[in-house]
Amino acid sequence: MAKLAGVEELGHPKKPSFFQRMLNGVEKAGNKLPDPVTLFAIFTVLILIASAIFAVLGTSAVHPGTGETIKVVNLLNAEGIRSIVTTLVPNFTGFPPLGMVLVVMLGVGLAESTGLVTSFMKTTILNAPVKIILPTILLIAVLGNTAADAAQVVLPPIAAMIFAALGRNPIAGLVAGYATVTGAFSANLIVSMLDPLLFGFTQSSAQMIDSSYVGNPAVNWYFMIASTFVLIPVAAFVTTKIVEPRLGTFQGEVEKLEKTTPEEKRGLLWAGISLAAYTALILWLVVPENGILRDPETNGIIVSPFMTGIVPIMLFGFLIPALAYGFASGSLKNDKDVAEHLGKAMAGMGGYIVLAFVAAQMISFFGMSNLGPIIAIKGAAFLKGIGFEGLSLFLGFIVIAALINLLIASASAKWALLAPVFVPMFMLMGYDPAVTQVAYRVADSITNPITPMLAYFAILLTFAKKYDKNIGIGTLIATLLPYSIAFAIFWIILFSIWFLLGLPLGPGGGIMLP
Repeated sequence: MAKLAGVEELGHPKKPSFFQRMLNGVEKAGNKLPDPVTLFAIFTVLILIASAIFAVLGTSAVHPGTGETIKVVNLLNAEGIRSIVTTLVPNFTGFPPLGMVLVVMLGVGLAESTGLVTSFMKTTILNAPVKIILPTILLIAVLGNTAADAAQVVLPPIAAMIFAALGRNPIAGLVAGYATVTGAFSANLIVSMLDPLLFGFTQSSAQMIDSSYVGNPAVNWYFMIASTFVLIPVAAFVTTKIVEPRLGTFQGEVEKLEKTTPEEKRGLLWAGISLAAYTALILWLVVPENGILRDPETNGIIVSPFMTGIVPIMLFGFLIPALAYGFASGSLKNDKDVAEHLGKAMAGMGGYIVLAFVAAQMISFFGMSNLGPIIAIKGAAFLKGIGFEGLSLFLGFIVIAALINLLIASASAKWALLAPVFVPMFMLMGYDPAVTQVAYRVADSITNPITPMLAYFAILLTFAKKYDKNIGIGTLIATLLPYSIAFAIFWIILFSIWFLLGLPLGPGGGIMLP
């Protein structure tokens, strides 16, 4: 698959660095693990057993916000077994990434199979200066969280195709897109739907101490803008200096791009026209103050049908230009061709569907057991008891929250548990809720690329197997790990500088309480 790191082109042996040896060890150990489907099944069984053991031991924790005692739920007693049997199908059909992935891939798959993606790359991206291609991909990845989780599905395979067309390892493009869109999840140049989602928990937690506290969702905006310009160069460095050399030259077959034909140019023209018309329609539905896709009560955009409906909007954003391209270029002749191409687009998703079934059960049973919230609350109590102060206090909080993120991938679910603990605690020490929230957002992002509990890890593995059917979880995690490490180092450095200088984090958000 990939050449081993530490061997120079002239054949002279070179001792691998400690970091390379560590990655090789992670890859070797990880690839000895069973098939991902089997692995998720094993984790599911272990969760069931753990739920029974800790329930018998009476393990519990008090929810810091509600005062409710949370107990471990035994999933192997009579009631638990009934729950397993009755929720198995809903767990699968209600698995959030399943519908999103399949819906979006209808459009992306048709755009790929008709030749639209290839023709577009030949005439635009591949003719652009090589130096700006990777930064452009990474910028789109960072900005992708504006579209919520959809970018985690759409961007990685497109980045892989671009890398392949450039003669670079497509798996490097795949992981660069995925690692950046997940590992830099909170960074952005604009306020996204994540901001009001998290701030709702922050404000309610702050009001436990100060009932008059009122902020705004943009309290972290300045810091997140700066984070964007820090993390993009970091991701580019990791991709070109660590990931690509380690993966080596791609040995699989890659479609060679020939000169654009007149038929392809005609198809691109009509695809562009159709996309422009579709974009104008969406703008008409969103931009006016009383736009149909705005929130009907507040007329807002960040929390609105537009944002919650971003997946079908993206579907037609790919589907309509793909149809226009196909009929104009001749790759589609009639409706039967359309159906056949759509079928081919979905045929490769069979492995993901199987994996999603098992992953859905594991994640659901973990939530039903209450093990995740209890671990989060116990971890918070541990940090509180250490007695850290100042910057060290927040760095300890980042470490704890990042570790919890390996178990509970949902940003809002974790913050619903942690905010009532840390926001009031840090306010009593004089710290603005904005700095607590921004520290959490750093922690919530940096371990996203490497946690299998993030549901999109399964779809990433499916995409990777398209280029290397033998790739294992170990190789994938070892390839993603440098991004998590680099993001953690540089994001924490940025946070530390911001903290020590006392810079404003956003409108109305600072380090210390006024």
